[in-house]
Amino acid sequence: MTAEPDDHFFVVDGRRWRRTDPALPEDIAAALRSHLGRGRNAVKQAKRADDDGALAAARHRNGLAKHGLGERGPEWWTRPEADRIADAERALADLDALDRD
Repeated sequence: MTAEPDDHFFVVDGRRWRRTDPALPEDIAAALRSHLGRGRNAVKQAKRADDDGALAAARHRNGLAKHGLGERGPEWWTRPEADRIADAERALADLDALDRD
């Protein structure tokens, strides 16, 4: 699926954000969004607790999720769909492994 350039980003309060890769299967995207939400919550909690280690771990989780969703890293619209989906699956496996550790 090729998106139009305007479909690559959205704007909130004047700031441009990259959209999630639309080629990702919904179950993978939903799992990545769940990890992202948990990571965002963990960032808030770590900041309140002034816990630098927890903050770093939460930001790492967020980064993995955002890369998996295609919101960070190489521009998803310039890469083959199979590579993007494989990257999302790897990111999800890495995130799931964080929960087991």
